[in-house]
Amino acid sequence: MLTLRARHLFDGHELHEDRVVTVDGGRIAAVSGPGPADVDLGAATLLPGLIDCHVHLAFDASPDPVAQLDRPGLADRMRQAARQHLLAGVTTVRDLGDRDYMALDLGLGPAEGPEILAAGPPVTTSGGHCWWLGGQADGEAAVRAAVRERARKGVHVVKVMVTGGQMTEGSHPHLLQYGPAELHAAVDEAHAAGLPAAAHAHSPQGIAHALRAGFDTIEHCAFWTEHSVEPDPHTIAALADSPVVVSMTAGIVPVPGLEVPAKIRERWPKTAGVMRDLYAAGVTFVIGSDAGIAPIKPHGLLPHAVRHLVDTGFHPLDVLRAITSVAAGACRVGTRKGRIAPGFDADLLAVAGNPLSDVTALRRPLAVYRMGLKV
Repeated sequence: MLTLRARHLFDGHELHEDRVVTVDGGRIAAVSGPGPADVDLGAATLLPGLIDCHVHLAFDASPDPVAQLDRPGLADRMRQAARQHLLAGVTTVRDLGDRDYMALDLGLGPAEGPEILAAGPPVTTSGGHCWWLGGQADGEAAVRAAVRERARKGVHVVKVMVTGGQMTEGSHPHLLQYGPAELHAAVDEAHAAGLPAAAHAHSPQGIAHALRAGFDTIEHCAFWTEHSVEPDPHTIAALADSPVVVSMTAGIVPVPGLEVPAKIRERWPKTAGVMRDLYAAGVTFVIGSDAGIAPIKPHGLLPHAVRHLVDTGFHPLDVLRAITSVAAGACRVGTRKGRIAPGFDADLLAVAGNPLSDVTALRRPLAVYRMGLKV
C-alpha cells in the first residue's frame, strides 16, 4: 500500500486542494482529505495519467518514418517510443496504425510503457493512404472481412481511412477513399464485435460521410479542401448534436533547420480556426497528437499539444478533461482510466505547479506511476 499527498489534485473532472491518494494492488483504494502520506509531493498537482488518443508507435518521428519501417529492430523502436510516452506522463495510448499488429504484442510491463490500445493496420483502399501497413480492402465485402479479421486478432479499435492523407504518394487528404456502403459496413462490423470505429477524415465530405456512417471518433476533422481549409457550419452543428468524439490533431515541437512544406504550414492558422469553431459549437473532443509521423511530432508530444489548444483559446480545464476522463471514455476504458477515484487504475502523474494556471506544468513531470509502480 502507498499513500501520496499533493497540494492540488485534478481528479479527471475538477481540481481539489490538499488530498491524499491511497494506492493498493495497482488500483486507487481511497481519496481522502488532508493528512500524512508516505510520499509528500508538496506544491505539486497530481493528475490521472494522460491519454493520447492517436499515436503511431511504428513511426520513429524521422524525416522519412515510412522508409524506417523496413529497418531491422522495429519492435525495439516501438518499445522505445512507448517508453517516451510514459516518461512524459502518458500512461495510455491509442495506436491507430501499425504493421502486422505489432502494437498488440510488445510485451511491455507497467513500468516499461503505457497501456496500448491498438488498431493494427488501418483499413484502406488498394494504393490508398498507408496501404504499406498492410490493410488494403476494396469493396463492401472486403471491408467487412477486414474488420472481422481485426476483431479476431484482438484489436481494441477499428481504424478506417475515409479520406486520403499526406504520407502516401498518390493519396490526397481532400479526396474520399470509401463510399457510404463501405463505411456503414465497417461500422456495422466493428460494433457487432463490440469495438469502436475511428475514421481518418480530413475533407468536409469525408467528415460528413463518417458522421452519417456512425463512427465513434473522427480523427483530424480538419475540413481540408484541395487548396485550403473550409469548415462547414452544418456539419459542425451536426457533430455537436451527435455522440461522436472529434480527435483533434494538435501539438508540434519545433525542430531547428527543419523546413515544413509550405502547403501544410500555410493551412495551420485556418486549421486552428476550425478547432475554435468545433470548440465553440460544443463538439466533444479529445487530443490525438499523431506522434511519430514527422520530426515535429516526437513521441511523448501530448503536453505540447495541450499548450497548443490553450493557446488556440481552449479553457485549460476542458483540455485537461479531454486528455483524462473524456479520452478514457472515447477509448472505451472509462470505467478504469482517466480519473483519480476508488477502483480506478493507479496511473498517476505528478507535475510541478498547477496546470490550470500554467499548462506548461505538464512538461515538468515530478513522478509517473503506472498501475501503482513508480516509473
